[in-house]
Amino acid sequence: MIILNNSTHPIPQLRVLSDSQCQEIYSNSLEVLQRVGVLVHNQKALEILKQAGCQVDGERVRIPAGLVQRAVATTPHQFTVFGKTPELDMRIEMDRVHFGPGPTCTYFIDPETGERRRAKRGDAAQVAKMCENLDNMDYLMSLSILDDVTAVLSPLYEFAEMITHSGKPVAAWATTPEVFDDIYQVAAVIAGGEDKLKEKPNFAFFGTYESPLKLADGQTGCMIRAAERGIPVICLGGPTVGLESPPTGASALVLYLAASLSALAIIQLYRPGSAMMIGVALSAMDLRTARPAYGSPEMSLYTAAAMDIARFLGIPFMGTAGASESKQVDAQAGVEIAFQILLSAMSGAPMVHDVGFLDCADIGSLELLILADEAISMAKRILRGVEVTPQTMMVDLIEKVGPGSNFLSQSKAVSLCKQEIWVPKIFDRNPYTVWERNGSKSTDERLHERVLTILDKSHALPLPEGYPEEIQRILEKAEERYHISTGTT
Repeated sequence: MIILNNSTHPIPQLRVLSDSQCQEIYSNSLEVLQRVGVLVHNQKALEILKQAGCQVDGERVRIPAGLVQRAVATTPHQFTVFGKTPELDMRIEMDRVHFGPGPTCTYFIDPETGERRRAKRGDAAQVAKMCENLDNMDYLMSLSILDDVTAVLSPLYEFAEMITHSGKPVAAWATTPEVFDDIYQVAAVIAGGEDKLKEKPNFAFFGTYESPLKLADGQTGCMIRAAERGIPVICLGGPTVGLESPPTGASALVLYLAASLSALAIIQLYRPGSAMMIGVALSAMDLRTARPAYGSPEMSLYTAAAMDIARFLGIPFMGTAGASESKQVDAQAGVEIAFQILLSAMSGAPMVHDVGFLDCADIGSLELLILADEAISMAKRILRGVEVTPQTMMVDLIEKVGPGSNFLSQSKAVSLCKQEIWVPKIFDRNPYTVWERNGSKSTDERLHERVLTILDKSHALPLPEGYPEEIQRILEKAEERYHISTGTT
């Protein structure tokens, strides 16, 4: 976690939009919701909006500005997602930046062979083990969508693996309310009962919308169910700039905000005061491939701008960083994630997801998680800034040492080195001869060794007696439900 504005001295921060620009985008988003409307494919959401006085024409809903403004006003500015111990709790508020992986990668870089393969059971557990041992990964997402389980149940298996292999909070996803209920049951087992889960939710629900201006049935139903159960809700989406929006950043921000606010309105109408955050993965379309460019400079720029709008409105926000278009962890990946992480950190986004993504969010990589952890650590040091006080200028010590000498013999100076000077865990600063004596290892090799070391020493967290069996019963019951519904034997 990176905490901004926590000291008396100025620290580096990023601002893309002025308050007047944020107001313009907000006003135009409200106009879009009134004039154009949004497609809502969930029946319960349609009923909620209709009862609130929205104009409903089939599945197309036009939402009055006043209704949205009231929803914004009732959204809490902060909330907490709880870890297994207090030091792992994630307090969501502006300028407390938390980083974590992303979900739903079709492929996974096998940590043993280095091959790109389909994600499978056990991969989410490996991600959890990795994040448990990385200081700068504050919460969990799976970096995978499992190919060897009933497809709709992949989020359930991922959640069960993550929450039993790490004490950190989880951002879970699902495509049906029934699977959300399964996840909720597993979370209740881990929390020690539903009452304790309601008191201290150990996960947030990560929902998405489709661009432009479309709320899907299952995802919307899950968000409503989460709010009903007191689970914090995240609603995040695009559009891909130039494909699902006009090719300007301003138009994309208007569309993003309109869609996010339509979901916010539904949740706040249904359960006023529900913990909720909006978020964005606002990437530009590559004109040559028509794919969203996750590693583009526009991604970082537009995400920081979206954070400015969220800050202006007082709504918690999830950004995107630590993702690369490269197909492997290489120089391209390093450059792309470094820009993203620094800009996200400087923007003050409360949550930042998709750390560890390769190839347009299609490949999950443990090595990239470790590289990103190093980059986040560097960003933390930059954002501490330079403290200028009589104690830090140390004129008396300078006088004591005098011209032409050094400060290595001064205990007062040496004691501050670890505090002031960042030291890498992965990068090599040794002279060439020392590097050569240590095996001439590349950064890639050190990353791979670190992955294997963490996985080798990590195990599932100890659970109270009966908990593993109860979680297994939930998985089996879910499988039975879907096998019966599809006629599978």
